[in-house]
Amino acid sequence: MPRHHRKESVSGASQRQLRVAETVRHAIADILTQGLVHDPVLEGHLVTVPEVRMSADLKLATIYVMPLGGRDTADVIEALDRNRRFLRGEIARRVNLKFAPDIRFRADERFDEAERIEKLLRTPAVQRDLAPDSDES
Repeated sequence: MPRHHRKESVSGASQRQLRVAETVRHAIADILTQGLVHDPVLEGHLVTVPEVRMSADLKLATIYVMPLGGRDTADVIEALDRNRRFLRGEIARRVNLKFAPDIRFRADERFDEAERIEKLLRTPAVQRDLAPDSDES
């Protein structure tokens, strides 16, 4: 194997990608918390930024967001997309990289997935399978 290839971490992202992603996550969270984006949709919502994923070349940041309470997600993502240029400039000022990464926003669907799994675990069929058998004692 050529020497310039590095083994990726378990999650598939290099340590540098993870470090830059976390720095971008903090920067975008600070920008949103400080209310620097003047958009009526964003001013009416508290937005959490649970995760940012960077491409291998660090030129694309996928920012996962979720409005508090999970309501109006599509509107919030649309507002963030409208203000993408401003947000990218702010990230470039705050994060020391050779190139400012292009940014894209996605809804964080982990909460929905966790709720779906929780509902499945509460179904009678699963509860029956999880109950200890009286025959085994």
